[in-house]
Amino acid sequence: MSWDAIIKGYRNYLRIERGLSKNTLEGYCNDLKALRQFLDEKKIAATPTSIDQEILQQFVYEQAKQQSAYSQSRRISGLKSFFRYLVFEGYRSDQPTSLLESPKLGRKLPDTLSVDEIELLMHSIDLSDPLGHRNRAILETLYGSGLRVTELIDLKISDLYFKEKIIRVIGKGNKQRLVPLGDYAKQYIRHYLKEIRVHTKIASGSEDVVFLNRNGKQMTRNMVFLIVQKLGEKAGIKKSMSPHTLRHSFATHLLENGADLRAIQLMMGHESITTTEIYTHVDTKFLTATLEKYHPRAAT
Repeated sequence: MSWDAIIKGYRNYLRIERGLSKNTLEGYCNDLKALRQFLDEKKIAATPTSIDQEILQQFVYEQAKQQSAYSQSRRISGLKSFFRYLVFEGYRSDQPTSLLESPKLGRKLPDTLSVDEIELLMHSIDLSDPLGHRNRAILETLYGSGLRVTELIDLKISDLYFKEKIIRVIGKGNKQRLVPLGDYAKQYIRHYLKEIRVHTKIASGSEDVVFLNRNGKQMTRNMVFLIVQKLGEKAGIKKSMSPHTLRHSFATHLLENGADLRAIQLMMGHESITTTEIYTHVDTKFLTATLEKYHPRAAT
């Protein structure tokens, strides 16, 4: 069977049976695109059912020359997923990626903002511009509810429960979760909806989308990234800025103020508690203070 036919079936499997998001799905398919490009460049006539371990090792070795350890690890994971699918569907009886080893990854600690830096960021927004009210609502929602950028741009008006102070979020794998809506985010979202968005000519298909661009269409991930980066520069914040910085700050500030790790996990939509545990490593000063306060032999 040809690459195109099998990849089409694989895409459907990832989308329907595994329920992966569009971005994750594209990542998996880009791994196969890179593999096919490698085969073409090396003039290797191998199909999905005939390609062997040696060819895959050669591909991974070539990729390692131009990729970070994280990118290598993610690509190997994508390849293993594809060949597991082939075995599952009966196209192959062997798993040629079984001996591929991912590089060891160090645990990267996320960038976070202090509470003072959050205030600087919020006050750098020009509220004399109608879009400033939208941007303030965006930042308050990212920081106040810990949303991923994709979750933010996909947020629907029908997902907002102002009375209950809850947002319904569609996260990774199309999984739903309920996240608390803080007073600041609630205030700025309501103002944006009632005073700004109502004057926007809304494009077809975006009627229920909360945050719109100038043309009345759903915003893109890149647009939100640029908004956060430019506001960070305007506020004089020297740290690397992205929507994820606000999400990380949300979790870190909750933990620093005594929130339960399990509750943070649920709010952030982490499948495993080990993902949430990275925030216990962010602020060593906070951890030291916790030890000194609660451990009977921490101080003399």
